[in-house]
Amino acid sequence: MKTKYPGAFFLAVLMTFACVPSVLAQSSTRWFVDFEAGSVFPGYCDVRIPGDTGTLFSLTDDFSTSSSLFVRLRAGFRFHPRHTVMVLFAPLALAGVGRVDSPLEYNGLSFPANTPLDSVYRFNSYRLSWRYGIKEGERLRIGLGLTAKIRDAGIEITGGDLTSQKTNVGFVPLLNFLLEWRFSSVLRLLLEGDAAAAPQGRAEDVQLSVVYQKSERWALRVGYRILEGGANNNEVYNFALLNYILVGVTAYF
Repeated sequence: MKTKYPGAFFLAVLMTFACVPSVLAQSSTRWFVDFEAGSVFPGYCDVRIPGDTGTLFSLTDDFSTSSSLFVRLRAGFRFHPRHTVMVLFAPLALAGVGRVDSPLEYNGLSFPANTPLDSVYRFNSYRLSWRYGIKEGERLRIGLGLTAKIRDAGIEITGGDLTSQKTNVGFVPLLNFLLEWRFSSVLRLLLEGDAAAAPQGRAEDVQLSVVYQKSERWALRVGYRILEGGANNNEVYNFALLNYILVGVTAYF
């Protein structure tokens, strides 16, 4: 299955960085690059497409969806003690196999009962975030801001010489937040994420990590991330929960 990356988002990000006034490129500006990797485990993933007439099935109960390695890349700059701008690229793809004991009506096709099926669940995320530091103390940091997210999602079912793929690219506004507590000279506890909820659906992407930082130039962390949410409308019903075990490294410039 081909993955289509919305290049317009990257263009918008580049324009955003290019339009930052030169006064920000002073000694107070601190650039950073963050790399995160680990393993992602599916919790649940319920699907019905179309949302009002399709067959409800589970990619974790009716299918066996394997865990997978993942990577995330984030970059940004802190141009003021209280202002941070970030851009994130977070690809995700999970493969599964299974079958259902009744006909599966999915995205306009009918898969016969007990047909061996393959699935691919894709959820790529592109985000541009701004966060304001409400409190910037030596031991406690609290931040709150906004995230503009573009989701590039798709679910593909294949079996019995039939293939059907439902894709969706859309914009999602989220709240961005950070809570960080330094409990020793080199260790701190980090709670950070994006989240929002509405009648049409919800989205949460939150990490809880322990960060080790002895140098001003780099920091290491290990932790857990939860990605949960979905949408419920006439076109799509899909709610999923994913669990991440992560390690990350951040370099400061």
